[in-house]
Amino acid sequence: MNDSKKNLLLFFDRPTEPCFMQKGEEKAVFDIPDHFYPEKYKALSSTLSNRFGNDARRTIPVRNIALPNLDLPMELSYNDQFSLFVPKHRQMAGKLIDIFLGMRNVDDLISVCSFCQLRINPYMFNYCLSVALLHRPDTKGLNIPTITETFPDKFMDPKVFRRAREVSTVVTSGPRLPVVLPQNYTASDTEPEQRLAYFREDIGINLHHWHWHLVYPFESSDRAIVAKDRRGELLYYMHQQIIARYNIERFCNKLPRVVPFGTDLRERITEAYFPKLDSQVASRAWPPRFQGSALQDLDRPVDQIKIDVSEMEMWKARILEAIESNSILLPNGRQMPLDEEKGIDIFGDLMEASILSPNRAYYGDLHNMGHIFMSYAHDPDHRNLEQFGVMGDPATTMRDPLFYRWHGFVDDVFVLYKNKLPPYGNDKLDFPGIRVSSVSVEGKAGRNTFATQWEQSTLDLGRGLDFTPRGSVLARFTHLQHEEFDYVIEVDNSSGKAAMGTVRIFMAPIADEAGNKFPFNEQRRLMIEMDKFSQGLRPGKNTIRRRSVDSSVTIPYERTFMNQNNRPGDPGSVEAAEFDFCGCGWPHHMLLPNSPGEPGSAEAAEFDFCGCGWPHHMLLPKGDNKGYPMQLFVMVSNWAEDGIKQDLVGSCNDAASYCGIRDRKYPDKRAMGFPFDRPVPAGVQTVKDFLRPNMAVTDCKIRFSDAVRVRGGQ
Repeated sequence: MNDSKKNLLLFFDRPTEPCFMQKGEEKAVFDIPDHFYPEKYKALSSTLSNRFGNDARRTIPVRNIALPNLDLPMELSYNDQFSLFVPKHRQMAGKLIDIFLGMRNVDDLISVCSFCQLRINPYMFNYCLSVALLHRPDTKGLNIPTITETFPDKFMDPKVFRRAREVSTVVTSGPRLPVVLPQNYTASDTEPEQRLAYFREDIGINLHHWHWHLVYPFESSDRAIVAKDRRGELLYYMHQQIIARYNIERFCNKLPRVVPFGTDLRERITEAYFPKLDSQVASRAWPPRFQGSALQDLDRPVDQIKIDVSEMEMWKARILEAIESNSILLPNGRQMPLDEEKGIDIFGDLMEASILSPNRAYYGDLHNMGHIFMSYAHDPDHRNLEQFGVMGDPATTMRDPLFYRWHGFVDDVFVLYKNKLPPYGNDKLDFPGIRVSSVSVEGKAGRNTFATQWEQSTLDLGRGLDFTPRGSVLARFTHLQHEEFDYVIEVDNSSGKAAMGTVRIFMAPIADEAGNKFPFNEQRRLMIEMDKFSQGLRPGKNTIRRRSVDSSVTIPYERTFMNQNNRPGDPGSVEAAEFDFCGCGWPHHMLLPNSPGEPGSAEAAEFDFCGCGWPHHMLLPKGDNKGYPMQLFVMVSNWAEDGIKQDLVGSCNDAASYCGIRDRKYPDKRAMGFPFDRPVPAGVQTVKDFLRPNMAVTDCKIRFSDAVRVRGGQ
């Protein structure tokens, strides 16, 4: 990688420290033109240049270029919060992304970044630069740090940072002991919702939601960056799966299903949430939401938001009307039908209200503004000068119980559309000549038994702790983990010739919170996708073994939490190469002999796209100490009818189910969630009534141990 590209990564190091200060382990400084200094530093520009440049190991000369018009992105105060859900913020971010994408070359991009880093809100700058680096052809493959590294304040108790600063000040060099994050710090055990804190506040889950929005930005003048294949359907399916997973976690913890919020937008919100987070940029505590809060009309000139709850109710009514008529009103007055193939994708774009919405002026911004109304419930008119709560930020919103209630409602709206589609017939479900005789699970816990427990892992926060002594700052956190396992699927191919199938594996609970067995039409909505892959089937009997680490839903642990200095394509990454790259076939516990690609190569570029995916340590629900009963379902469908023929060489598709594949089509012609995305005929009461010869189901259980192990002996 040439130095110019590598220099861009220094803007992520200690993001609120000026870029003329030393950055990175090599103590590099940007030598910026005098007029790039903000007004408060201009009189001291030569002094500052000497102070931070004298002992720098590397100086980066910054070109003096004609700067673009930055008035719009600079409208957001440097010390404010930034939210992709706020319409004005999305416009500002879209403009800044366009500016970064439009720079002629990397050196010019560095110039405009050095000017912006000193003036633009750090949260917005970080987001926009990340999106640009992911999508510029000359920067794909740069090792973009995750937001957990650059802004760890969005993910953990601020007490950790006080202790971390103490440790880094006292132990100025050499190894530092990790600061231990408390597992339950936002509420006591007397709050029932606290039983789900391990899920809602999991670092990997919140990172997943942030990264999904990084890969799928809302706005840009380059429509191709937004209009990725089946984006609207992905919005629906990714969130549908989150709600299904969350409901199963609730059952495992003896809590009822989520009660959707949105049927009555004026009802009182029963759940309180006190996030216990501080904003590093705004120097403010994230505000809480008190029990009994309600959505109120918003009048916040500071955010350029003035909207009544009644407008949300109007948007909701229009969306429900579109479902009833099975068509969308276009700006030209014509009706666009919602057909079986494209309808869900169009409807998802309308609900997300990105620039792809077919009629944003009429159908509004229901999903995003729902987040905003809820995030301002504590201060709707800014009279207390408060900023938005955690519901207003994609990196923090999944911490709040209200997120799941809101998306429970959004999912119900999507289901109203899905329920208008006819049930799948045998022509869609059966695969003649292919019979699945059994499916089972093998692993350390025994046959058809999954094992879960707590695990402690360590993160380095040093890159995100501004104005503290240099060096690593370690934090140890506790998360759910499972023992790895294998699926064993017996398939008989009686067609007399070789065939190619798509293996689809799902899991669902058997009974509801009261212990009553689910009718299948309810159970299907709780089917969580565990894996999906293509498989050749020779004539006769076939035994398919599939490892859990190869799931098409998840990204490996190392891709969520690994040290960004030891990523694919970086020289010297062998020692940290406990890395399962893009389904290349190596076990994730084995060392790779070489890095998966040269820095800046296409192989390395896929890493950042593949950072989007469900965290592997959360593949399984928690279960309980008795062994929570579940059903495992497998289907082999005809790849000739549902496969996408495309070149995937060098592409990462191991977490494609929730995130798609970079610059490619979604790798499955079927509807996302197939075969459970549509209602079933009235006569189908159980999953066994639903089975065709090419499907099988088995009972299994998830046994949880309340033990804690330390990962890798850290």
